[in-house]
Amino acid sequence: MDRQQEFVLRTIEERDIRFVRLWFTDVLGTLKSVAIAPAELEGAFAEGIGFDGSAIEGFARIYEADMLAKPDPATFQVLPWRGENPATARMFCDISLPDGSPSIADPRRVLQRALGKASEAGFTFYTHPEIEFFLLKSGAQSGHSPEPIDHAGYFDHVAGGSGQDFRRAAITMLESMGISVEFSHHEGAPGQNEIDLRYADALTTADNIMTFRTVVKEVALERGIYATFMPKVFAEYPGSGMHTHMSLFEGDTNAFYEAGAPYQLSRTARQFIAGLLRHGAEITAVTNQWVNSYKRLWGGGEAPAYLTWGHNNRSAMVRVPMYKPSKGNSTRVEVRSMDAACNPYLAYAVLLAAGLKGVTEGYELPPETEDDVWSLTASERRAMGIEPLPASLSEAIAVMERSELVAETLGEHVFDFFLRNKRAEWDDYRNQVTPFELGRYLPRL
Repeated sequence: MDRQQEFVLRTIEERDIRFVRLWFTDVLGTLKSVAIAPAELEGAFAEGIGFDGSAIEGFARIYEADMLAKPDPATFQVLPWRGENPATARMFCDISLPDGSPSIADPRRVLQRALGKASEAGFTFYTHPEIEFFLLKSGAQSGHSPEPIDHAGYFDHVAGGSGQDFRRAAITMLESMGISVEFSHHEGAPGQNEIDLRYADALTTADNIMTFRTVVKEVALERGIYATFMPKVFAEYPGSGMHTHMSLFEGDTNAFYEAGAPYQLSRTARQFIAGLLRHGAEITAVTNQWVNSYKRLWGGGEAPAYLTWGHNNRSAMVRVPMYKPSKGNSTRVEVRSMDAACNPYLAYAVLLAAGLKGVTEGYELPPETEDDVWSLTASERRAMGIEPLPASLSEAIAVMERSELVAETLGEHVFDFFLRNKRAEWDDYRNQVTPFELGRYLPRL
């Protein structure tokens, strides 16, 4: 037994923890949980806990249903919202087959595999997400149309505001679980908030995002409100994204930094951006995986809809944030297309794969786009060689299914299941008769 496992067992005994929740996600990013008694934990570390993989979205066919969840002791944390006595803790799990081999359907494994390839090239991949979400007076189950909890705007300080009280409670809970928060504020739309997590390696970040989404929803329910990461809740307001800052490090050195270069971007950084842009369309079904995601991307409000990059251009898919002269290690790129409703393990895996492809193949970075892309005409965009992101989930699926890069990164099983599921979602959506159609056509046709 290693030191981390010993620490977990000792902490469980000292803090009188009666329940240990083992967490993992299915292919779509839905959090799964099974609670075990502390007495079962040594066995779980050694052999894993068995479960029926055929009951989990995208995990296994009926004839290969048996799977094992093996807890990662490095992810051990006490769940503060479950009360002190008796306490409950959680650990994320890696999924394996009965023979001990890693499951090809485990999203966490997909990201670990992508990070392994980066490591072979000498890189560590760091990410820093800015997570937006809406706080509503009630959830969909209430039967009412969504109503934001306030009518505040960007950076507004609302006296006695429930949004800032909520953020304080959520951040306190996150930090008690070892998840560091850098910034928090009210976003541009009524009821919309943003909380930014501190830089971490991509696997830790993905685990933190899954915990974050759970904490935010739990804190909201405690306060009698509802939190949603749905990309586009209101037609008239901007949607919620998850802009993510990312960089590659070689040991303690930022591989994206080069003193004196334009925007201090190294050749590696420029090639990484070029990879994100060249493969941006084919990874969009993963970074923006829902029908509703495309209402945000193509709904304005600074959401990026075109494969462009820029320095201070917030309409670009990839932005290079302001350089700090005294902080070379802060040089990074910001991907603005993804939303917080994605599966973060798969999304970071394909983003890393796209960027690394640019580095290994030596892609040339196209010219910077300084204009607001939304303000250009279609002919102006064509003349500048600006290509669009997919405009719908259907378009995104069509591009993804031809992508060798995404197939290789996700693995055949996850790739095939993901495409099947997304096609079914699109078919369900396409078969709906919407209030828009009834309102526009029923009176005149």
